[in-house]
Amino acid sequence: MKLAVVIPVYNHERAIGQVVGKLRELELPVILVDDGSDPLCAAVLDELATQPGMTLTRHAQNLGKGAAVMTGMRLAAQLGYSHALQIDSDGQHEIADLPHILALARQYPDDVIAAYPVYDASVPRSRLYGRYVTHVLVWLNTLSLRIKDSMCGLRIYPLPPTLALIGRAHIGLRMDFDTEILVRLDWAGVHVVNTPVRVSYPLDGVSHFDLLRDNLRITAMHTRLFLGMLLRLPMLLWRILNGRAAMRRA
Repeated sequence: MKLAVVIPVYNHERAIGQVVGKLRELELPVILVDDGSDPLCAAVLDELATQPGMTLTRHAQNLGKGAAVMTGMRLAAQLGYSHALQIDSDGQHEIADLPHILALARQYPDDVIAAYPVYDASVPRSRLYGRYVTHVLVWLNTLSLRIKDSMCGLRIYPLPPTLALIGRAHIGLRMDFDTEILVRLDWAGVHVVNTPVRVSYPLDGVSHFDLLRDNLRITAMHTRLFLGMLLRLPMLLWRILNGRAAMRRA
């Protein structure tokens, strides 16, 4: 396994330096994707890119978190990496938890390692409870509880099946990305390994979630996934029946 960290960055100049510093302590190569940031953040990223093990690429304008992650994953593959560790740039994920997550990726190199959040007291109640709507819809659209949390922005992707999926399927480019790609990877037969990560909200207090537009995008994404689930219903039911048969044989 050859892994690079992919960080989509949009105007998180106050947090990104600390995130990168902690990652460098783990001696992980980092790909920064500047998703059309303002000059102040762009200058911070230029400075970070001078450090060993850092790669910086840019979008001329803001295209969205999902677009930035996909750009980073494509670049990682071009540079010879087999896996991409996606992490957000706002410092909300506890990087001290990464060694365990990296160990899981080495143990299950063909699987997606998907973190689910363990919150501290800083989490807004509205976000905590609002996530359960997406959780229930994801469980419906996979007919399973295989995905514990589809919204956490920390996970490790095996690049070959992930990039193959991106090449053939519609994946949301913005805040709809994390959920949609994980459900579609599950449909494609890529196993999901769930693991906890400690989360606090957020280091620099900046959120780029657009209440109206991103909620509309997420609603459209769930509609696409529901229709996709109906098309795949025989396959998903077969998985359930086949799994039960395997349990009886065990």
